[in-house]
Amino acid sequence: MTDTLLVDRVRRRLIDGGAGTAPSAARVAELLREEGLAVGAESLLRLISDLRDEFTGSGPLQSLVRDPAVTDILVNAPDEVWLDRGSGLERSHVVFADPSAVLLLAQRLAAAAGRRLDEAAPFVDARLPDGSRLHAVIPPVAQGCASISLRIPRRRAFTLDELIASDTIDGEGAAWLRDVIDARLAFVITGGTGSGKTTILATLLGMVSPADRVLIVEDSAELRPEHPHVVRLEARPPNVEGAGAVSLRDLVRQALRMRPDRLVVGEVRGPEVVDLLAALNTGHEGGCGTVHANSPEDVPARLEALGLMAGLPRDAVHSLISAGLHVVIHVERQRSGRRVSALHVVKDAGGRASAVPALTRAAHGWHVGPGLDDLRSMVGRRDAAQGGR
Repeated sequence: MTDTLLVDRVRRRLIDGGAGTAPSAARVAELLREEGLAVGAESLLRLISDLRDEFTGSGPLQSLVRDPAVTDILVNAPDEVWLDRGSGLERSHVVFADPSAVLLLAQRLAAAAGRRLDEAAPFVDARLPDGSRLHAVIPPVAQGCASISLRIPRRRAFTLDELIASDTIDGEGAAWLRDVIDARLAFVITGGTGSGKTTILATLLGMVSPADRVLIVEDSAELRPEHPHVVRLEARPPNVEGAGAVSLRDLVRQALRMRPDRLVVGEVRGPEVVDLLAALNTGHEGGCGTVHANSPEDVPARLEALGLMAGLPRDAVHSLISAGLHVVIHVERQRSGRRVSALHVVKDAGGRASAVPALTRAAHGWHVGPGLDDLRSMVGRRDAAQGGR
């Protein structure tokens, strides 16, 4: 009998017996005896581990979750499980028994996050107890099979040296990023989904002075900077009655009353942009966050759209952007991995904010753009020869 069939047979008996927690070794051994199955000590330990994963972990996905290199796990069908180790998607060896097994796992993970997943609520976006971010959609919204997406947080933030070693940034670019932090400039990190925005932000927050109090506001808690004074606030969706929601905008307003030295919005994607921009213009230096954008030049337009949706006039949005935001750091996901590809400065251009290239990473170093002098002035560099840059 294969391990898969063995696990399924014992699992069904545990479920029928009302087991809702991880089974003990004695109980598994007892069921094996009742089934007339004899297994060695090694097989028994493996079976117990598989069953624990089934009841309290991520089931068949647990082996991928344990891999420290895995950042994303995507389940499209029982025999279509994909993962990302930082260099693009690759198909995994994991196979579910059938679509119902995928559905059961999606529902159990949702329940572990305190959320429901059924016909009345066919999708869920939540954080699991281990910090992983779960997104799941089930039939009939998902065609044929439930779809599961897991974003696995890194156990600790990368150091700047580790980013240099992985070629995410080079030494020269790292020095500029450190200057941005030391000068307490307000910045946003941009890029597409999975490009590494949160990873870079966590690293930069680890470079903030230990004397600073860092307030982090997130829709789903992912940032784990190596810093001694961090307060983290997480948004909350409405309950099944539609009440009890706490939005990012609510949390930004609360954070401003908590004496932040650095206000961080994990991802700016809604009306909270108004409160963040207002904070950056009222003495809260060094604020930062991430924004989904295809290029740094798109950031003012993206923030404008968010501000307009929040009811702020276009001119007011651009005035706040130009006065409060200083630098845009762009990250790209390439076949060779994730890379910091550009630094732009934010300038006013006839009443409209624009992102002007200061440094763009090329094959052999950095290409200098028209915004470099402004960046140099912002960080306090006196001349081009300073520090060898």
